Amino acid sequence: MENYGYTKTENNPNQQNGIPYRSEKKIPAAILGILVGWLALNKFYLGYTKEGIIQIILNIVTLGAASIIPFIEGILYLFMNDKQFDDTYVYGRKGWL
Repeated sequence: MENYGYTKTENNPNQQNGIPYRSEKKIPAAILGILVGWLALNKFYLGYTKEGIIQIILNIVTLGAASIIPFIEGILYLFMNDKQFDDTYVYGRKGWL
């Protein structure tokens, strides 16, 4: 069955202890996307080098108009729950929205 970029993290030891799941990369990636998305730092922070280079080239070609993409991504990161963010962008390696 296809999982469309999502990976299960149900066997997380933190869940068994009753500690809520926290993502280490969600907040920094969201802040980088919102504040300095035109430099594609959110992509590089998450390990997406190819997508980061594409984002920089798009910003140069469109004279900065493409910087709305990482801004929107940063807002989406903030509204995702931590588990969903890690499953999608850290473990699932989904590079774009």
